[in-house]
Order: sequence, then C-alpha cells, then structure tokens
Amino acid sequence: MPTAHVHKKRFGQHFLHDGAILQQIVRAIGPHPGEALVEIGPGEGALTLPLLRAAGRLTVIELDRDLVPRLEAAARPIGALSIIHADVLEVDFRAIAPGRPLRVVGNLPYNISSPILFHCIEQLDAIEDMHFMLQKEVVERMAAPPGSKVYGRLSVMLQLACRVEPLLEVPPAAFRPPPKVDSAVVRLTPLPPEARPEVDPAAIARVVKAAFGQRRKTLANALGDIMPASRIAACGIDPRTRAEQLAPGDFVTLARSLAAALP
Repeated sequence: MPTAHVHKKRFGQHFLHDGAILQQIVRAIGPHPGEALVEIGPGEGALTLPLLRAAGRLTVIELDRDLVPRLEAAARPIGALSIIHADVLEVDFRAIAPGRPLRVVGNLPYNISSPILFHCIEQLDAIEDMHFMLQKEVVERMAAPPGSKVYGRLSVMLQLACRVEPLLEVPPAAFRPPPKVDSAVVRLTPLPPEARPEVDPAAIARVVKAAFGQRRKTLANALGDIMPASRIAACGIDPRTRAEQLAPGDFVTLARSLAAALP
C-alpha cells in the first residue's frame, strides 16, 4: 500500500477529504458523459474520481509529479484519465479539446488563485463554465457589489466576463492539512459574447488597475496619469467619486474613452 502523500507548502496543497462536501460539489457541477471536463490541481483525486465515474473521461492539470502515478493507478479501473503535468498558468485551454467547450473545476491553490482566475478569463472562448474551491474571502471579493468594502479589481474584471454564483462554504476541517482560513465553492458562467464589453481588454484592465491602485483616492487622482478629470466627467462620471462606487459598466465607459484617446 503506498505511503501517504506529504503535502508541499510551495504548491499550496490542502486536500479535501469530507465526503459530504465532495458530494455537494459533484452535484453542483453535474458532470455528464461526453463533456470536456478539466480539473485543475486534482491532488490525491478526492474530486477527480467521482467526476471520472460520472463523466467516464477527464483531463487533469497537476504540477506535483509525485501525484501523477497515484492518480493514474486510482483512475485506471474507473475511466479514461488524461494528465497534463504542467503549471496551469502555462496551459492553453483552447488546445485541450479543440472545438469543444470546457467545463473547468478545481480546488485552486490559494497562493495563486487570482492569477489562475485571470488566466481562465483570458480564454473564456474555450470555456463553458467553472466551479472552483477558493478562500472564502476571495469568493466574497469576486461576488461583491459596488459600494462593498471588498469590491475591487477582481470583482470588476470577473463580473464583466462572468456570472458569479457563490454556492457553499467549506470549513478548514474538511481539508488535510486544514488551512487557516474558511473556503467556499463558486460557479463562474461566462457571459454570452454579446454581453461582454466591446472594448480592448487591455484598456479595461489598465483603467481598473489604476482606479483601485489607491482606493482612498478619487478617480481624478487615481486616474490622473492616464485620463484627465475632464475626460472622466465627459463620460458622465463624477471625477470626485472613488473606484468602489462605480459599477462594472462604468469602467467599460472609462476604458472606451481611454482607448479612443490613444494614438
């Protein structure tokens, strides 16, 4: 019998083992045969195996090479498991199942969850939906409305691209080893192309990053290096307001104005 896997702090490994919560997550995902299902960070396979039983075929992305043979052995009698041994931030989702929308799931390493989310958002044309386990605080930021203390760059960028639905909270005791924070599961459903901003994504990212770079500043001050107060006002937005008071669509308006002013 193989010895227990020793978790590696550098990979942010916390393995989910609570059977009841795993069942809730699988039900929320609702996997079916024939779908292009992709799991980020399968770990020891707690979620991998029930997904594989339901779908019959699954692709996983795992950076820890020590886990690969364990996953292969556990999956062999259940279904067809394809393992991509790589850093997920370097994986091209469009190449995994060309022409088929991916259903992406995963218990994301908390130390790089935001970069992974942005990496997925950049490839939305290849994704049908996403179900992620994240730090509860991050899920709250993702779903936060304007005016909330935790509303920020992550909230705006995700809400412009996806519908964000927090699904359930998960306590530290559900993991091995237990993290020091509460966790939560969230569903991200890409908005249809016609509902996404028709503006250069780089312009939106630039405006949002600058606006929230110094939250306590007014827009006139925060955006001063890229946009004068007069241009902000011309967008129908008071330059004296702060970033957290703007709806996601307001940032699109500002980005459109910025893009139009660039040579």
